[in-house]
Amino acid sequence: MKNLLKLASVFSLAVAPMLSQAVTLNVGSYGGSTEQAFRDSIIPMFKEKTGVDITYVPGNSTDTLAKLVAQKKHPQFDVVLIDDGPMEQAQQFNLCAALAPAPVYQDLYPLSNMGKTAVALGVVATGLFYNKEAFAKAGWAAPDSWLDLEDPKFRQKVVIPPISNGYGLHTLIKFAELNGGGVKDIEPGFKAIIDKVAPNVLAWEPSPGKMSELFQNGSGVLGVWGSGRVEALKNTGFPVEFVYPKEGAVALFTAVCPVARPDAKPEAQQFVQFLLSPEIQAILAKTQAWGPVNSKTRLTPEVAAAVPYGPEQIGKLEAVDYSVVNVERGKWANRWNRTVER
Repeated sequence: MKNLLKLASVFSLAVAPMLSQAVTLNVGSYGGSTEQAFRDSIIPMFKEKTGVDITYVPGNSTDTLAKLVAQKKHPQFDVVLIDDGPMEQAQQFNLCAALAPAPVYQDLYPLSNMGKTAVALGVVATGLFYNKEAFAKAGWAAPDSWLDLEDPKFRQKVVIPPISNGYGLHTLIKFAELNGGGVKDIEPGFKAIIDKVAPNVLAWEPSPGKMSELFQNGSGVLGVWGSGRVEALKNTGFPVEFVYPKEGAVALFTAVCPVARPDAKPEAQQFVQFLLSPEIQAILAKTQAWGPVNSKTRLTPEVAAAVPYGPEQIGKLEAVDYSVVNVERGKWANRWNRTVER
């Protein structure tokens, strides 16, 4: 009996550390194809490497941010992935914890730096896209400038998302910059959009599905969209091409942060670092068309052609100062609704 008790004691001591090491992270992130990539590849790889389970909670950036705010006193998430604008707000509301130092951060492009509590995970370029067949048939040269959106020959043939969408917001900011303003002086942007761009706009379209439809039925031939969206449309066989304008494309980031909580798990920091590793960056580039922010990521030529990739392309992208934009965006939206989409 004594031997049995001794054996049981030894067994309990051996098992107790194993039980205490069982960790589950609650991750708020995107739905759709992103959720699929995480469930199919990324989460199993992280569990195999660390033994940590992931509870994946899908939702758009606005919904995830709203949950973060509502749960501030009792956080439920350990890590969140949201767009750069909402992530700036999350940082302003002190909802993100400081990033723990790790070697992987030394490999990231400077553009990925979002401060001490969040980091860009992937990048999509906002630029121009056009119907190659329609341009060839009309004898038009391929667009290469934001100012092509002002060309009268494109009257009622341009499609741009509204300001409520990141791509539309980027368009307004870019035209402000091209006319002597910027995020701190948006007036020149509104003037250019109203006087020169709007007459050419067939639709200020927020829906990706409707945007694709307007191009596929021939109504729209030139527009503003994200490189990832254009690549998805191109993959259907439609003759569309994305263009990095010569004045520069605007960066739209997917961002990640460990959530600020009193019982923060170190595994949350580990998961953030895992997502920034070259291996996972390559998966996100292939499945989501997110340009890698880790400079050591290596992509196949096919994937590399579909995303912002490498120091040259990444270096040409312009980041938006959301610390200014988020303060003014409500006013801009009201003005947009009154003067642009009337």
